[in-house]
Parts: sequence; C-alpha cells; structure tokens
Amino acid sequence: MYFLYPAFLFALLSLAIPVVIHLFNFRKYKKVYFSNVQFLKEVQEQQASRRNLKERLILASRLLALLFLILAFARPYIPGAQSVNTGKQQVISIFVDNSYSMQTLNREGSLLDEAKRRAKEIASAYNINDRFQLLTQDFEGKHQRLLSRDEFNDAVDAVKVSPQSRNLQQVVSRQENLLENQPDGVKSIFIISDFQKNKNDKSVKIDSNISVNLVQLKAGNLPNVAVDSAWLLSAVHRPGENEKLVVRLHNYAAEKAEKIPLKILINGEQKALGSFSINAHEVQNDTLSFSGLKAGWQRCEIQLQDNPVTFDNQFYFSFNVKQQMPVLVIDGGTPNPYLKAVFASDAFFAANRVDDGNVDYAALNTYPIVVISDVKTIATGLAQQLRTYVAKGGTLVVFPSVDADLANYKSFLLALNAGYPEKLVTQDVKVASINRQSQVFKNVFENFPQNPDLPLVKKYYRLSKSGTKQESLMNLATGESFWTGYSNGRGNVYLCAVPLDEDFSSLPRHALFVPVLFRMALLSGHDQPLFYTLGADENFEVPPVQTTEKQLLKLTKGDQSIIPDVKQQEGSTLLYVSDQLNAPGIYSLRKQDSTLAMLAFNDNRAESDMSYFTAADLEKLLPNAKPLLTAGNGSLKSVVAESNFGTQLWKLCIILALIFLLAETLLIRFYNPDKQGVIQAV
Repeated sequence: MYFLYPAFLFALLSLAIPVVIHLFNFRKYKKVYFSNVQFLKEVQEQQASRRNLKERLILASRLLALLFLILAFARPYIPGAQSVNTGKQQVISIFVDNSYSMQTLNREGSLLDEAKRRAKEIASAYNINDRFQLLTQDFEGKHQRLLSRDEFNDAVDAVKVSPQSRNLQQVVSRQENLLENQPDGVKSIFIISDFQKNKNDKSVKIDSNISVNLVQLKAGNLPNVAVDSAWLLSAVHRPGENEKLVVRLHNYAAEKAEKIPLKILINGEQKALGSFSINAHEVQNDTLSFSGLKAGWQRCEIQLQDNPVTFDNQFYFSFNVKQQMPVLVIDGGTPNPYLKAVFASDAFFAANRVDDGNVDYAALNTYPIVVISDVKTIATGLAQQLRTYVAKGGTLVVFPSVDADLANYKSFLLALNAGYPEKLVTQDVKVASINRQSQVFKNVFENFPQNPDLPLVKKYYRLSKSGTKQESLMNLATGESFWTGYSNGRGNVYLCAVPLDEDFSSLPRHALFVPVLFRMALLSGHDQPLFYTLGADENFEVPPVQTTEKQLLKLTKGDQSIIPDVKQQEGSTLLYVSDQLNAPGIYSLRKQDSTLAMLAFNDNRAESDMSYFTAADLEKLLPNAKPLLTAGNGSLKSVVAESNFGTQLWKLCIILALIFLLAETLLIRFYNPDKQGVIQAV
C-alpha cells in the first residue's frame, strides 16, 4: 500500500491524545457506608472490571476512528499495473471526435454528447492542480493551450460537429506536439472516438514517454447509402443541349438497399428523378439525363432519401453553361482559310485569330483550346507561355507550317513531352486507319464502313516517337503516325504531320477535318471542378482575377461571407479558405457586385462508412496504447482513477472512521456496567 500524500501521516502523533486523556481521567468515588464490608468489596470489584472494559472499548473506537481519518487524508492506494508517477502534476490531452459520424444515435443520445460527457468524467478523475488540453477535429489554435478543469469543462460544452476528418496519426501527433512543450509533469493522452475504419489504416507511432488511453463509443449498426461523387459526360455544356450526369452511389450497409429515391435539382427546379437498388457494400454508377439549361452558372443538388443517417443525403455541384466557346488561332501573319471556315460554321465557337507576335499572354488561360498553324518559328516567350498553358489543362493543336524550322519545333515540342517533326517525306501515301477507341472519335460514327474514305497524303513530316503518354489518332499506310495526341500535366497536345495546305494532303477539305477539330475543342473544356470536399480541399484555382484593397474576392452563401486569401500565379489565381468553410452547399465567388463563379462544397464522404475497429484492431493499430477504457453505463471517473492511481482506499478509510465513531457513540449511550453491577449486589 502507498500514500498519495504521505506527509499527513505525521498526524498519527495525535493518537496519543485519547490515550493520555484515558490514563489521567481519574474518577472520584463517593463514600458509601455499608453494614457488611465483604459484600461491598465484591460489588466494587465487579463494577470496576466492567467499567474498565467499557473505557477500553471506547478508547479503541476513538483511536481507530482517528487513525482512519488521518489515513483518508493521506490518500492510501494499492498501485495497479498501469499506475503513473503519483503525486506529480499531470498534463492530460483529451481528443473529442466531433466528425459527422458522431451524430449517430445510441441509447445515450448522440455519440458526440456521450463523448463530451466522457471527457468531463476523465477530467474529474484528476486533481484540481492538473492541466488539460482539449483537441477536436478542427485543430483550432485556441485548443493549443492548457486549461484548468473548469475551463476545460466550458470548452467541452462549446464543441460542435465539424466537417473535418483526421486520421489517428494526425490526432496523436497534434497531441504530442503540445505535450512535448511541457518539460515537467506526467503526460497522458485520451482519444474519445467511434474509431471508424475509413480514417485509419496504418500503424500509429506513439512517444513511449506518453501514456495513450482509448475510449471507444459504440453506435448501432445503421444502414446508409450516400452519393460519393458525380460527373458530367460532356466536357463543354451548351445551352439547350441534353446533359448526362453519372452519379456514383455507395451502399455502406451489410444489407441490400431497395428502391432508394433520388432526384436532381438545378437552380431549384427538379430536372431528373430516379429510384435505385444497391447490393450490400457495393458501389454503383447510374446515369441521369436532363436538358433545357440556359447559359450561366448552374446550382445543382442531388437529393436522396435515406434514414436514419441523413448528413450525407445531399450532394452539391455546379458548372457553367457557356453561350460561346472562345478559340484562339495563332498563325504566322496570314489567316488560314480552312481554320476560319471550320469555326465559322458553328456560332458556338468564337474564334479569335492573332499572329504569333501579338499574342496576349495574360488572356491565354481564358481559351480552352489554342490552334497553331503556319508559324515557321515559335518564339521563346510564346513557347514558355504555351508550356504553362498546357500544364494547367489547356489543349494545344499544332499544324506545322510549310517551311517549318524543324530545330525550333523540336525544342518547342520536346518541352511539352510531345513528339516533333523530324524531316519532310515526299511520298504519296494514304491514311490507313483511325483509332476509334480514342476520346476524339468516340460517338462520332454511327456506322463505320469497312473501306472508309480517308485523307490522301502527298508529302508529310515524319513524327518522332520521343513523346510520352501518346495516343495515335490516325496512322499512315507506312505504319507512321499521321495525327497524334500527347498528355502533358493536365492538358493535351495534338500534333499533325501535315500543314493545312492542299499541296501536302487532302485533310483540309476532308469530311473528317471538321468533326475532329470540333471534338478536340469540345474535349478541351477545363472549367472549375464540379465540387470540392470540405476539410480536404483548402485551396482552389480560378482563372486570373485582379484584386485591390477595395476590390476583394468574397465567397458568399446566404448571410455568410468569407474573404479567402488570394495568391496570384502565372495564368491563374489561387484562393485559400483553410478552415473558414464549415458548412456544405454552393457558394458564390464575387468581386463587388459581379459573380465570377459558383463553387460547390460537400462533406467528406469518408464519414459515411459506419464500420468500426474492434478492440483487437485497435491493439494492432496502436500497439503501445493501453486497453480500451470502458465503463458501460457508469462513469469513467473511477475507471480512469484506478488506471492512473491504482485502487483508491481513502473512501474505505472514511467509512471505517464513521463506523468507529458510531461505535463509540453506541458504547457511551447504551453500555452501562454500573447499572448491571448494582442489580447484582442487591
């Protein structure tokens, strides 16, 4: 047995006080004359013997009551196998999981309410001088400090649900960072969570000098279906055209979900409706069609009815329906009649033609597609800007000029990870095949003939095979590539082996020329992503926006207004929102009174998976952590106290002290040996 405050044992010297009182408390007897001395002597001896027994019992009761009272103040305990260094000030970091999954209900209410109650119970198990840190999924700066017990309880009451979702390693590392700055005292970590499997998959590294305790909250097995993602099949969206939306549904439950109703709302109007069934633990893609869109930004929402887990029943996305698509055509000073005719045939394309010496580099990123034709030498500045343009998602189509500087083209195209024209080949040859599996030719042909009419070639540039991530669109009968696509960064480069000149080939007047260019243009759309994820996407990229101190960018949703940090970079503007956004929905990116874009934010779907680690799983994940702390429906206070201080005996000492005080009272009140002695004498 050990004592938490052994200094109180000096009070045991006070046990001498009752003994001294007992020894010197001599009672004066009254003289009584009696006729027979022999009988009187017998009565006196009998009374003195019984009186001595009573006084000794009372003395023993007083001594034992005082002894156990002193021991109670000394806080005796039996140390357990996991007890810490008792008597020192302790620093305790308590993590309360406030992610979306903690909204799940159990018999005690929501898991978050239970987690907050458990956190207070843990704090109550420690001494008044110990210090506490509260940590949540938000990783807020105000939680990076130590609190007293009362301050800690107030901070716990203020915890609310958060869209953030951290893994165990991030949580433990954050807690260790604070504790490492505390040189003195015993350090402990508590993690209160439901311990979902989706957020933790690797073994967690823990400082061996810090005690780690896990408290797992149990929720019932609840069915849940959620929309994980969505995407549109069309890269470019035109007013009035039919759109196809692919919705990815995920059934996280162990049972099949039957006839889940789902609908699509665009600008508040219902555009599509469906009902789907999904097998247990499966992912299913379903396609919904809608049309009748007008030009401008579209605010879209996917809704499904799925109870009782409802936080992931809405999925938001946004996109822009363009009235026209801008196309930049760069030439050597003479407009190419074939390109002019192609883009003039459809009013949707707004072609802007410039010569290679007058390109506006600042506006380059506003064009989804850039076409270079009849340029003999690519200037160094233009080449650099086009490399940046392609890397950021732009599409570049290159037709070499009749008198191209091959060395210059080689330097330019190699920097784009593309092939280049090696030499001019004068030979009559025919395009022998096209790659119908390419995105460029998908859904172009209703029926493909066995002997198609393909372009004839009189002379061509032999293309090198040095490009990476290449895809041949058309091949010559010689096996060489006629038109090839290359991927670079987020963009694409399409290089043709011939100029747009009838002296080289029949391509400029061929029926394939127009649909191929249109498909490249339509596939070049690189609008904003349909949606972002709260807690994961803390910054996003938009087209270049010039701002001043008086013209700031704002993200607005209803009455909420957020001013993001803005960073200008080459060809675009980066916006940083950090943890300012905490509610899903569609936000307007505004500059004064003009709306620049609509940005959709969704909750992290990792929280939708209602599967949890078992105790055995957590033991593997955190091998140095203590066994799970469980108290059933009771309080964790006694469990934590016993785990950290061993078996506490002070309560038992108080009970025993009261018992002996009661015994003393009963002895004095009811035990009367004098009365018994007189009766015997008579």
